[in-house]
Amino acid sequence: QVQLVESGGGWVQPGGSLRLSCTASDSAFTLENIGVAWFRQAPGKEREGVSCICKDYTYYENSVMSRLTISRDNAKNTIFLQMSNMKPEDTTIYYCAADPDPMFGTCDLEAHDYDYWGSGIQVTVSS
Repeated sequence: QVQLVESGGGWVQPGGSLRLSCTASDSAFTLENIGVAWFRQAPGKEREGVSCICKDYTYYENSVMSRLTISRDNAKNTIFLQMSNMKPEDTTIYYCAADPDPMFGTCDLEAHDYDYWGSGIQVTVSS
């Protein structure tokens, strides 16, 4: 079973930036042509999608789109989520997820569409 592995989390001050990375535990599982999304879930709250990428298509959740950039490095088989101007309410666990069969070459932020998940990584924004 392929697993996704998140890295790059940690602590950052309000207004700061952080870049999360997502790779596959099996290098033969290519992220290049599938849908990959970032979700986050705070304790007691539902998991929410913040951004996804599929080939050249990207999508962002409205409330965070001005502060996020999703990108890829195919040579490294890695998807990045750059977060800027971070706020305390961004504090939570972030997960990356992969949809190996995206429709029409696009992606969405519906968790049920994603078959593979990482174990999550903590991001803390505080002074």
